[in-house]
Amino acid sequence: MEGHEDDELEDLNSTIYTFPPNVQNVIEQVLPSTDPLDQPNFNVVDYINSLFPTEQSLSNIDDVVNNMELKIRNIDKEIRSVVRGQTNVGQDGRAALEDAQKVIKQLFVHIKDIKDKAEQSEEVVKEITRDIKQLDFAKRNLTASITALNHLHMLVEGVDTLKVLTQKKQYGEIVLPLQAVMEVMQHFNSYMDIPQVKQLSDEVRQIHVELAQQITADFKQAFSGQNPKYFNQLTEGCLVLSVLDPKVKKDLLTWFVGIQLQEYAHLFDENQDFAWLDKIDRRYAWIKKHLLDFESKFGAIFPQDWEISERIAVQFCHVTREDLTKLMHKRRSEIDVKLLLYAIQRTSNFESLLAKRFSGITLENLDVGNKKNTTDMTDNKVPGNPFEQNEQV
Repeated sequence: MEGHEDDELEDLNSTIYTFPPNVQNVIEQVLPSTDPLDQPNFNVVDYINSLFPTEQSLSNIDDVVNNMELKIRNIDKEIRSVVRGQTNVGQDGRAALEDAQKVIKQLFVHIKDIKDKAEQSEEVVKEITRDIKQLDFAKRNLTASITALNHLHMLVEGVDTLKVLTQKKQYGEIVLPLQAVMEVMQHFNSYMDIPQVKQLSDEVRQIHVELAQQITADFKQAFSGQNPKYFNQLTEGCLVLSVLDPKVKKDLLTWFVGIQLQEYAHLFDENQDFAWLDKIDRRYAWIKKHLLDFESKFGAIFPQDWEISERIAVQFCHVTREDLTKLMHKRRSEIDVKLLLYAIQRTSNFESLLAKRFSGITLENLDVGNKKNTTDMTDNKVPGNPFEQNEQV
């Protein structure tokens, strides 16, 4: 160790270092010194002359040499201490590096443990989440099952109730259960492959058919004579028909409107004197009187939104147009301008009366122009019943 340090000292002593001016200035600022030996422009001769300015001063040359040797030894000690310190620093650095590597290894082990624990925690969370999803699915299935069972219970009870009420013809009490059963049946559309549900669906369909046939038969029986009966039952039956298939209601109205115009077809047959154009006002007077009688006797039977009076009037217009078309073609030789103008005037007055009385909501298969006219008729509808006014048609 000592030999190595001596070699380094010899290398330092044998080497003369010259620094650039800027480096030298920085050194002077960091390590200021007044020692001539530290000056960059050190001159040996000048320095010796400063130590021995006269010949008499040479008498103490031994003291000066001893001081210089002492300084040299002190400097050597300082240099040796610095070199030894640098050696120790290298050893300390290697030791610190080894310690740092050990710490890094330990840190890596800790990180790996944390990663493993995180993966384990993730697996646990996945298992918990999987269990929660299964429970959620089970809850949904259980809720759906309970709802389906409740609907099935309502459906079974509703079907039994409808059967009893249908047999007793208690139409007023059928409407609400019938609507409820029809609504519940919609929830079972996807369960029709189940025999029990299919059977209930068939029973509901059969109840619809029985109600339609039964109410239609009641209407035909009630209006078969001169004095219709069971008005209250028929009114309640209309409410049931409003819930059933629209075709049932349409067929019943077609039949009913037809029987209302049977008398008209007989009175104004083409072989009758009243059928010709000169008596056309008799046709309009008949329908006016017939509608007033119908509304006073039977108007309360049907719901207002069925617009029975308007349907009768519309069918009357269709029948009248067909009858007059055939009759005018058959007796075209008897038509003159005066007769034709008379018929047109009476018909125009009657059409104006119809426009005031009805909205035209029952008209079907209309083109755009006719729809616009129907809207105008609705806007021009006046309150009250113009048929009750003593106007000449």
